[in-house]
This record gives sequence, C-alpha cells and structure tokens, in this order.
Amino acid sequence: MAAAAPKHFLQISDFSLEEHEYLIGRTRWIKERFKRYEIYQPLRDRTLAMVFEKASTRTRVSFEAGMNQLGGIAINLNRGDTQLSRGEPIEDVARVISRMVDVVMIRTFEQAIIERFAVHSRVPVINGLTNEYHPCQILADISTYMEHRGSTRGKTIAWVGDSNNDCSTWLQAAAIFDFTVHVSTPPGYEFDSARADEIAGGR
Repeated sequence: MAAAAPKHFLQISDFSLEEHEYLIGRTRWIKERFKRYEIYQPLRDRTLAMVFEKASTRTRVSFEAGMNQLGGIAINLNRGDTQLSRGEPIEDVARVISRMVDVVMIRTFEQAIIERFAVHSRVPVINGLTNEYHPCQILADISTYMEHRGSTRGKTIAWVGDSNNDCSTWLQAAAIFDFTVHVSTPPGYEFDSARADEIAGGR
C-alpha cells in the first residue's frame, strides 16, 4: 500500500478555513501550557531541516525555538551547506534531505523552487518565505489578531506598502477568512488589479 502524500504548507490557501482554525486553536492551547511552564513535547525524536537560501534571524530563531520547545531538534542549512551551491538540482536535494528528517522549512526565492522541492519530498514542506508568498508570517498575524480581538470575519484589513509577498498572502487569506483587504501602494509598486481580484476572490 502506497504511503499517503505529505501535506505541504506552501501558500496560505493550501489549508481550508477549518484547518486554519484548528491550527490556531491548537497553537493557543500550546502557548497557554508554555506560559505555565508545563512540558509538552509531541515532537520528541523528530527533526526539522531549515534550508535558507535567504538568511533571516527571526525565521531561524522562531522555528528553532519552536522545535526545541516541542521536544524536537532543528538543523540549520544555509545555501553553502547544501549541494544547491554546487549546482545539484533541487529535485535531488529534496530526495536526499527528506529521507533524513521529518519536516522541511525552506526560505528561498521563486515560489517555483519550493513547489519543485515539495513534489519530490517524502515529508511535509513549509514555506518560510518566497518572493511570491509568506504564509507563516500572515498566519501569525491573523492568529495574533484573533487572540486579542476575535474573529476576522467581516473585518477590513489595510495594507500600506509595496505589493510584495506579504500583500499577496493577505489577499489569499481574505478569501479564506472572509475579510476585506484595502491595498495602498506607492507609485511604481502597484499590485496588478486583475491578479489581486483573482487571488482574493473579489475581496
């Protein structure tokens, strides 16, 4: 019997509203236990590989601390630490790394890179950031909002800045969490309106 394909988190739209709500609720439960200094380590003997083609202090520390707090370990791999720096195809790197760890987080450039990696990975792949999307950041923002102010349903989110990966992910999130996004960008950094409508489902 063939093993089930792993569930990846490459865009915020990869999860349904129900899956996101469960994840946020579970996160809150774990956070409350952590505040009370109660040990909860469901990831004991599990390993996360963090592949950084783009360096980031906050991403590394948050993922590494999270894995440690949940009982697992994290391995930090910069581009120079892998065969990627020597021209090995991303597909081969995915096959090798995913044989040795339980989950992979990648912070890279084009979305196509992480999608190709995920196709050939035996384990779940998390998008730590690409040029197009930043799902962990926006999910953290939404979780924080819900913790302090309740549901985002029917609310209006304002995005002020360039039309970057965060903005694209907010637009995706609007269609899932049922809120509206107002986007304000400076001249020369506008979001293509047709693509914005497609991503946000008209929201």
